[in-house]
Amino acid sequence: MSNLHELKCEACHIDAPKVTDLELEEMLEGISQWSVIERNGIKQLEREFTFKNFKLAWAFSNKIAELAEEEFHHPTITLEWGKVTVCWWSHSAKGLHKNDFICAAKTDRCLE
Repeated sequence: MSNLHELKCEACHIDAPKVTDLELEEMLEGISQWSVIERNGIKQLEREFTFKNFKLAWAFSNKIAELAEEEFHHPTITLEWGKVTVCWWSHSAKGLHKNDFICAAKTDRCLE
């Protein structure tokens, strides 16, 4: 799915469906630089972005925070010198939802 960045997040609730294994594989094609990791038994999308210095990493972190507020979907953002790690997952679904893939694709566009 190459148009994920054009979609909007939907409201998520406790019984929101997680993506199936087939959906996961299809959507990962549109965000090929992201990895699926598992923390505490919960699948999450993670990507590390590198920058020349802290100030550029900080500015990118701010763009992700603005995106999160626009979509009302909030990631873990780890800011370090020259590096930002972003992790998306749906807290209410306790795993990966389509919203996570949409936000990962939009995160990639924040580099432009």
